[in-house]
Amino acid sequence: MAIKITDECINCGACEPECPNNAIYEGGVEWAITDGTSVTGPYKLMDGTTTDAATLHKPVSDDTYYITANKCTECQGFHDEPQCAAVCPVDCCVPDEMYRETVEELMAKKAMLHL
Repeated sequence: MAIKITDECINCGACEPECPNNAIYEGGVEWAITDGTSVTGPYKLMDGTTTDAATLHKPVSDDTYYITANKCTECQGFHDEPQCAAVCPVDCCVPDEMYRETVEELMAKKAMLHL
């Protein structure tokens, strides 16, 4: 399952540089699949729609840092644990119940993001 940042976020930004998929963005900042990945061209999002990897999407949050589930792999294939949660001083990086994925699914997403 992807990780999410809760409302307890203090906007310290410690999590953002730790994400190997560039899935973490500052509140109000638009996101794209291509940010920090090797993806170009069409990309299938978790909701089943297809987007161009460079297309900018609306921020998930305007007020606090956020994680886009479309790029979060829980650091599978990079680290033993999600690095955002490991460095968060207020423990607000938690599993996102809306996006339940197996290790195999997370590894497949990693492979798609980093060709």
